[in-house]
Amino acid sequence: MIYDIVTIFPEFFRGPFEHGIIRRARDERLIDLRIHDLRHYTLDKHHTVDDRPFGGGEGMVLKPEPLFAAVESLLSDQTLEKRAQTAIVLLSAQGKLLTQPVAQALAAQQRIVLLCGRYEGVDERVAEHVATLELSIGDYVLTGGELAAAVVVDVVTRLLPRALGDERSVVEESFTPHPEARISAGGILDCPHYTRPADFRGYKVPEVLVGGNHEEVRRWRRRQALLKTKRNRPDLLEGAELSEDDRRRLEEKERG
Repeated sequence: MIYDIVTIFPEFFRGPFEHGIIRRARDERLIDLRIHDLRHYTLDKHHTVDDRPFGGGEGMVLKPEPLFAAVESLLSDQTLEKRAQTAIVLLSAQGKLLTQPVAQALAAQQRIVLLCGRYEGVDERVAEHVATLELSIGDYVLTGGELAAAVVVDVVTRLLPRALGDERSVVEESFTPHPEARISAGGILDCPHYTRPADFRGYKVPEVLVGGNHEEVRRWRRRQALLKTKRNRPDLLEGAELSEDDRRRLEEKERG
């Protein structure tokens, strides 16, 4: 996977990709991270990337020229076939919400160009004529798209083959409607996890987890995943694929 990140603050990315899974993926050449300074694609001597908005209003808007030029330059040597396997993502508070299915779709691409917004926003012509996807990482506003770009790289990279030591880890995670999933099947949250010591300050690990009965552990984890989803993200249950056993588990909890 090739990531191209276009930003006016390239130095921001000196730290986020030097640790953990991302660092290992880079070392093993599973991903190629390329950081591009948007100002290099300007034509004036002041390297201007923003201007006042038409119609008035507060703040500055990123100009279309350097962003068009950046993308055109990055993709100039690509064939039409390779361009079809390239996602051009504009990071914006007005974008589609980043979810696990969206991340999985991005992971199926060969290259992702991430355009980091700043200031009041980005000239709409970039979203209309350059980006293949306008993306938001949540219902809140960031100072710029750099943090969002780092999030996208992390979320997508861990879905790539061989990025994680245990491929099963991706299957059994929150929000993952994977056909092989057992605990998080249907796109609900993951179950609670515990490790040693079994008794910490009087807070004990549930007995079922140390009893050795794998089927009981599986049922307990599924039930806890359902209950945690109901408690923290009830909206996910509305579209989740629930079995009759799942519905019975939820009803039993409601009855106390």
